[in-house]
Amino acid sequence: MLFLQNLGYAHPNKDVLFDSLNLAVNAHQKIALIGNNGAGKSTLLQLIAGVLSPNGGTVSTSAAPYYVPQHFGQFDELTVAQALHIEGKIAALQEILDGKATDANLAVLDDDWTIEERSQEALLHWGLAEVSLTQPMANLSGGQKTKVFLAGIAIHQPELVLLDEPSNHLDTAGRQLLYNFIKTTPSTLLVVSHDRKLLNLLDSVCELSKRGLTLYGGNYDFYAEQKQVESNALNQDVKSRERALRKAKETEREALERKQKLDARGKKNQDKAGLPTIVLNMMRNNAEKSTSRLKGIHAEKVGAISQELSELRKELPDTDKMKLGFDNSALHKGKILVAATNVNYAYGARLLWREALNFQILSGERLALRGLNGSGKTTLIKLLLGELEPTQGTIARAGDKAVFIDQDYSLLHDQLSVFEQAQHFNASGLQEHEVKIRLTRFLFTKDYWDKPCSTLSGGEKMRLSLCCLMISNQAPDLIILDEPTNNLDIQNLEILTAAISDYHGTLIVVSHDEYFLEQLHIERTILLG
Repeated sequence: MLFLQNLGYAHPNKDVLFDSLNLAVNAHQKIALIGNNGAGKSTLLQLIAGVLSPNGGTVSTSAAPYYVPQHFGQFDELTVAQALHIEGKIAALQEILDGKATDANLAVLDDDWTIEERSQEALLHWGLAEVSLTQPMANLSGGQKTKVFLAGIAIHQPELVLLDEPSNHLDTAGRQLLYNFIKTTPSTLLVVSHDRKLLNLLDSVCELSKRGLTLYGGNYDFYAEQKQVESNALNQDVKSRERALRKAKETEREALERKQKLDARGKKNQDKAGLPTIVLNMMRNNAEKSTSRLKGIHAEKVGAISQELSELRKELPDTDKMKLGFDNSALHKGKILVAATNVNYAYGARLLWREALNFQILSGERLALRGLNGSGKTTLIKLLLGELEPTQGTIARAGDKAVFIDQDYSLLHDQLSVFEQAQHFNASGLQEHEVKIRLTRFLFTKDYWDKPCSTLSGGEKMRLSLCCLMISNQAPDLIILDEPTNNLDIQNLEILTAAISDYHGTLIVVSHDEYFLEQLHIERTILLG
């Protein structure tokens, strides 16, 4: 079905992204393609789809792949039909129905008489009943564009489907449709995703890393278990090498001390023996050479162990390298943090919610804020933060320290460097080296300190936001996360989950990622409609 043989790709600046990739995918297999940001997952899908050309090796497929990309801006100038490559057939069908059954029109249609009906049914299935084939893609939301391309699968009925982060822009209902498709489709699938509920529906996991492609014969949970076994073994190897290094250094010190004592005793005996100066000098030189040789032997052994240890530490997952830990919120658990009474908000003359909102949020609670697109989640967040005041009703707020981490990480200032951004949150007056130590704990080594925040990836911005919160003197009373899992790879998702699990204040999360919400132990949901 799909074969990659010694596949390689380099960026236009000649930087090699990967090389010598090999993979065989059988018909009807459903494989997750995972790896850290920057590993080249999306590039690999584009190579298989024929959007990019490899620098070396070959891609062989027994069927034309159908590709659903992660980003859709390049299609904004097209209609839905053009984006789905069916505009020719639709036009030919209309011509034929209008009485122009020319050989050219019949050749274009290629006996696909149900193309229009099939297209409408596919759009309807994905909740796009209001979207026409002539509608410009530019007028659609991110979620609608994703659904258009997913609808294209039913229209084209391909044997091989490539999906790049298909659940990114989908709401809960859209995700459920996607999960049902993955479970029931007979097509061969290769899916790039960080949605762990989706990943658990796939048969195998293929990890793209510096070592190439590694196939694990099970779903994501199976992969995670195997990686944990590998990580535990790696940590044991690191500890073993650390012990060996300490022992080697101790042996080196003891050997040199013994040699020095023997040399001192020998020199004392030589002086007593009254040997000629030339003989004494020769013996002294021999002793120095012997000491130097001994040092060299031990230095070589210590150096070899140090190199092994350094290489092992490079293999450690970043989650194992990071040091996390929030201070506690100053508010005692169970205190009423927010009380909303008959709250509504109007845009013009129209009230946003059919029924006024009444709820309380207690300090230490973990809540999910849910609703369809346009249901007012962002407006409610602004009301909770005091950025807006309700048109009707009242909101009482007890906490005075809240942090909102949105999808664009606007908590950060693009014009500041990483170090300047950290200093911006340094309310407790930490020394410069202490701030840099905390940055390093969040994997921002000295190579990052002068980088502008605008150049950071989504995962890096997330880590810097968390680092800034931990640099500040006191943990916030309330943290609000708006779709925090979008555009994060699995590695950074695990870092975010671990960090937020350590937080003991009040947490409100807007997310369609069920697995993520389960990991955070969300206790209650506020549903907007």
